[in-house]
Amino acid sequence: MKKISPEQATEEMNKKAEKLKEKDLEKVLHKQEKIEDKIRSNDSIKAYIHKAKSMFALLKDYWTGEYKEVPWKTIAAVGGALLYVWMPLDLIPDFIPIAGFLDDAGVIAACLTLVNDDLVTYEKWKVLQNKTEEEES
Repeated sequence: MKKISPEQATEEMNKKAEKLKEKDLEKVLHKQEKIEDKIRSNDSIKAYIHKAKSMFALLKDYWTGEYKEVPWKTIAAVGGALLYVWMPLDLIPDFIPIAGFLDDAGVIAACLTLVNDDLVTYEKWKVLQNKTEEEES
């Protein structure tokens, strides 16, 4: 079974991120449910569902202008990684049993390595926003 190396995963994620445009973010956000379903349904990547939800929340808050304290490279990496997961024909096509999803897991893991600090900062901001909204209610 062919396995994707961390270097290959990072390279694939970077390729997607470099090409990502704002219209692609809209596409990712519209495909959120399908991407999350794909993540949930595959043993090799379902451990990333919580982080994927945070990644989508970050993209949504960036898209709506609620959260702009993040570099474009982080948005591009997150959007590129999620687009990669959604694409059925990627480095290892998804129709190949098991191996077809290992590359998706590798790309998500590579993305999280690159954007972890920004994602944690965003998650903390989101918790504070939710507390503030609850206090105002």
